[in-house]
Amino acid sequence: QVQLVESGGGLVQAGGSLRLSCAVSGGIRSIGAMAWYRQAPGSQRELVASITLGSSTNYADSVKGRFTIARDNAKNTAYLQMNNLKPEDTAVYYCAADRSWYPGNEYDYWGQGTQVTVSS
Repeated sequence: QVQLVESGGGLVQAGGSLRLSCAVSGGIRSIGAMAWYRQAPGSQRELVASITLGSSTNYADSVKGRFTIARDNAKNTAYLQMNNLKPEDTAVYYCAADRSWYPGNEYDYWGQGTQVTVSS
């Protein structure tokens, strides 16, 4: 059974940094794409960043220049480095993974989410 376990969330002041990690385990040989989504209270879930097996990346306009997604294929782990955090970045962050390189928003596997809170 495939499991995604996120870590690294927490409370940080505006302007600070956090690094999220997502480890994938169980029954999946090759992960084509990994991504980070977030959902703030009262808002829809939105894509933050994605990365393919070939390290092609995509970012939401709101995080470009501040967030960096990376992955370690040998460890089946993805990371999200978040710098210059803003209060509007406050949300539950979810990791997602899929066998396809370009699954759109239809990722097969999801983590349980980790809370990121940015105080002003």
